[in-house]
Amino acid sequence: MIPIKTSVVSGVALSQIDGVTKMLLMKRVKGGYWCHVAGTIERDETGWQAIIREFREETQIEVTSLYNAQYIEQFYESSANVIELIPVFVVLCDANQVVRLNDEHTEFKWCTLPEAKELAPFPSQHEAFEHIWSYFVERPINELYRVQIG
Repeated sequence: MIPIKTSVVSGVALSQIDGVTKMLLMKRVKGGYWCHVAGTIERDETGWQAIIREFREETQIEVTSLYNAQYIEQFYESSANVIELIPVFVVLCDANQVVRLNDEHTEFKWCTLPEAKELAPFPSQHEAFEHIWSYFVERPINELYRVQIG
């Protein structure tokens, strides 16, 4: 049997960069690949609290507008022999959002959907980005997806 693990969350930041909607990708030190924000849920933390903390730690973005993307990333992690199920969140940022990376990443880029798919190596990332673009960029955002963080 293959265990299912659900201890990680991820989030995609969206911002108007010079008038164009873009998503944030960062290049990881470990592995050298491009990704969005992700991290492990700590003890006594909810998934949405974890992604807010991860955004602060990795990018210094203070999350004020958080949405449940209504999407679960999934993949098989061969080194641990587990299936990872990762709830995805969307963070709506101020226009021309400033990013200050921690030591987990070497660089960042605000990307259009095609640029993000070109940089990110994993099919599950591409699918998540397409879903987010469809439901958070191409159409009005459904307020039922909003996470109350106050």
